[in-house]
Amino acid sequence: MLLIRLIYESFVFATNSLRANRLRTFLSLLGITIGIFAIISVFTVIDSLESRIRETLDELGSNMVYIQKWPWTPPEGETEYPWWRYMNRPVPDLQETEEILRRSSSVESAAFLFGFSRTAQSGSDKMENVSIMATSYEMVNVWNLKIERGRYFTENEMRSGAPVAVMGIEIAEQLFPGMNPLNRSIKIQGHKFRIIGVYERKGQDAFGNSMDKNIHISAVKSFYMLDVRNRDRGQMICVKAKPNVEPDRFMAELEGIMRLLRRLKPMEENDFALNEVSIVADQFDQFFVVFNMAGWIIGGFSILVGGFGIANIMFVSVKERTKIIGIQKALGAKKYFILLQFIFEAIILSIIGGVVGLILIYFGTLIVSYATEFKIVLTSGNIITGLLISSVIGFVAGFMPARSAARLDPVNAMNSV
Repeated sequence: MLLIRLIYESFVFATNSLRANRLRTFLSLLGITIGIFAIISVFTVIDSLESRIRETLDELGSNMVYIQKWPWTPPEGETEYPWWRYMNRPVPDLQETEEILRRSSSVESAAFLFGFSRTAQSGSDKMENVSIMATSYEMVNVWNLKIERGRYFTENEMRSGAPVAVMGIEIAEQLFPGMNPLNRSIKIQGHKFRIIGVYERKGQDAFGNSMDKNIHISAVKSFYMLDVRNRDRGQMICVKAKPNVEPDRFMAELEGIMRLLRRLKPMEENDFALNEVSIVADQFDQFFVVFNMAGWIIGGFSILVGGFGIANIMFVSVKERTKIIGIQKALGAKKYFILLQFIFEAIILSIIGGVVGLILIYFGTLIVSYATEFKIVLTSGNIITGLLISSVIGFVAGFMPARSAARLDPVNAMNSV
């Protein structure tokens, strides 16, 4: 009980001192507020970016493999990307997709995919550089596409190259403002398409892609619009594994089928890439480790400046209250009472500055999230981190001034000028 009483009295002394010196308190708060704002705002942006990227990677699918001409990363054990080794590789095609579906026992779905840009027109309304996505039928299962209005393609429409399309909701709103786009027509490169469906709104992912801004057509129909057989237009085969299939078995089977289809000899190098989402996730893990270290360094300097500001103010406070300290010690105040008094003052000052910094960050996240599509969230983890950093900095910055105050001789302190 005595210890609790001493702590309470120390706390009261500290708060009274802060109220009595408002200007000095404000200047000290400013330093720690800027420091906490700097370090926690960096962490908040990094955490929000990391969360967004991981959500995007999850949507791509942890059990998904993308068969492409170009690998996403350098070969294992190499740091340089040898692009010259991949230039003359053939691109994946629709026939290979169908063979994978026919031959594989571990594949749930596989879809051929590539994209290009064209002008889309509906009457007098026109949109330039619209993203056209050409795929095979299984795309709906591979990416779990959701239709808001209308329907998806039938398998026969995809195979025959029927002039029908499913569009993203943003395209529908711009080409058919205030109208129902279903069964209306658009022209792409002189080809007429009937709209049979509209995808539900999803927004942009971390890489800037969005189904909301795409027009989806049959890959077979696209072959009449542009040459894809001998040109690299980003063709890929998206392959989704069956549930509970071991990744190693899945990859080995895909590699074997592709080598057989490409008629590669046993000692020949693969002329295709099997890109896994996990590879990208591992790369981003390393990226965010570096980013977090940079955040600690940048924010650390800012918080250090705030800590020096608090230490300086506390030394001034000790100097001003030397006589009061002498009187307190003469009346029987213990050293730890004086020590706690000044440490509490520094910690309270630092925490208040930290809270103000966190409030500024919170309002900043609201403004950025409202003004842009990038959603920034101040997490409870970052709030706790900010308060802990404030408390530690307050303790460290206040300890030496408090120690010097606690060690003052009461007679000399009362006689000081």
